[in-house]
Amino acid sequence: MAMGSLISNRNFGSFIGSGNGFHHNERGILFQRLGADISNRVMFRHGISNALCRNHQPRKTSSLQASLLHDLGHRTRSFGCFLQPGNLEHHSIRFTKNTSRAYYKSSEESDITKEVVDSLPSNDGSAEAILVQGNLQNASPWWKQFPRRWVIVLLCFASFLLCNMDRVNMSIAILPMSQQYNWNSATVGLIQSSFFWGYLLTQILGGIWADKFGGKVVLGFGVVWWSIATVLTPIAAKLGLPFLLVVRAFMGIGEGVAMPAMNNMLSKWIPVSERSRSLALVYSGMYLGSVTGLGFSPMLIQKFGWPSVFYSFGSLGSIWFLLWLKYAYSSPKDDPGLSEEEKKIILGGSKPREPVTVIPWKLILSKPPVWALIISHFCHNWGTFILLTWMPTYYNQVLKFNLTESGLLCVLPWFTMAVLANVGGWIADTLVSRGLSITSVRKIMQSIGFLGPAFFLTQLSRVKTPAMAVLCMACSQGADAFSQSGLYSNHQDIGPRYAGVLLGLSNTAGVLAGVFGTAATGYILQRGSWDDVFKVAVGLYLIGTLVWNLFATGEKVLD
Repeated sequence: MAMGSLISNRNFGSFIGSGNGFHHNERGILFQRLGADISNRVMFRHGISNALCRNHQPRKTSSLQASLLHDLGHRTRSFGCFLQPGNLEHHSIRFTKNTSRAYYKSSEESDITKEVVDSLPSNDGSAEAILVQGNLQNASPWWKQFPRRWVIVLLCFASFLLCNMDRVNMSIAILPMSQQYNWNSATVGLIQSSFFWGYLLTQILGGIWADKFGGKVVLGFGVVWWSIATVLTPIAAKLGLPFLLVVRAFMGIGEGVAMPAMNNMLSKWIPVSERSRSLALVYSGMYLGSVTGLGFSPMLIQKFGWPSVFYSFGSLGSIWFLLWLKYAYSSPKDDPGLSEEEKKIILGGSKPREPVTVIPWKLILSKPPVWALIISHFCHNWGTFILLTWMPTYYNQVLKFNLTESGLLCVLPWFTMAVLANVGGWIADTLVSRGLSITSVRKIMQSIGFLGPAFFLTQLSRVKTPAMAVLCMACSQGADAFSQSGLYSNHQDIGPRYAGVLLGLSNTAGVLAGVFGTAATGYILQRGSWDDVFKVAVGLYLIGTLVWNLFATGEKVLD
């Protein structure tokens, strides 16, 4: 076994071979290619199985190695120490000032031939050395050391980005489409609502499938399904209205499984200490997807026509799906590349559970925290859908804005939600890490998500300028985003094995709130005012706050 190799302080060393010493004309170049500039000290390490030399032909050095290790006290060290010339006098190792050569003399001159490396002088002229162990070429690149659980989070984020890009493009493309096909307002409303036919259908089914077959299969299916439906939208429109309605409903089927499948996967991959920030990041993908869709759709329509929006956005799903197949796994136990250290972080000492085979509906529906989720989700989405679907009309009728010339007002609420959702996630996880109970954290964050929008909506009747009205709306949506660390994180808290089913249940109530709330708002505006619309939303926010703080919990109630 070779003793080791010296590494230069300038270029990782010049590798040389000789019997007794160094020759400048035999400098090696192996580590010069690395271009690294390390410490001004030459370094040694014991325990190297093969010396890093030019010819890489190790020779016997057992007696020298044993003696050196004894003198330097390396028996109990794993990293080595700085060598001092005085310690090596009886081995005749000389360190010469202002030079870079070290000489070795012993009774066995052939022991270390071709096993030492020249070093360049340091700034102070010294030639100190430290031990280096192992093969530097075996170090893993940074992207292979990136936590696998956060790879899953980023892929889910990308899928939600595509989800809302493909959803909001119709709200822009419907304008030139209605002109081309002579659709009236009733037909446009029918087309827009057809998405929810399929979306409602697969909320609970998506949760059941994810809990039984794994989130990877279900989410992958959903993205492929809605991407194909997006690409087929222009073709269906040319064939006729019935075909377009079916395709839009099919798109809803695909997007309906996304949230339950994602929730199922993250319940298995993310420890509770990182739950809020991971979910906040994934859901912010939806908000940024709306920003991206609303930003790029008008440009694509203007340059290439309205079909280009569906073709370009839909094709992005194929790229995502290839990455999903390569890097995603439904649970940590399915990932062969997951390190033991990260597995311990994820599982926290518990053993992974088998996939669900039977859904205990009676047990689930008998738990008050489950009903707190369902009712709170309904109250939350009533206000959210009103703000997101009716705000363009509010801006136009009340604030007298021309939204076609002011795209910033369309994307401002979404962008605010994307930013503050992640802020809320980090705050929630920090509170958990500092010892505050999960129940308290969930109640605090969701109370902000309810009371914040309620407060800012009540201020709309008092503001006098359009700028202040827009600011109130943005603040309302920003406070709403704290719900990602409240009720949207709670499904995994109370029943991680049934997280997909629980989200399917509560989100079904949320979608119904959007459908009924949108229709009820139109009815209210025919007989009342915008103040009446906001009062209903504020009332439901207050009901949600009361129910949530009375019955919600962060403890596991379903096993």
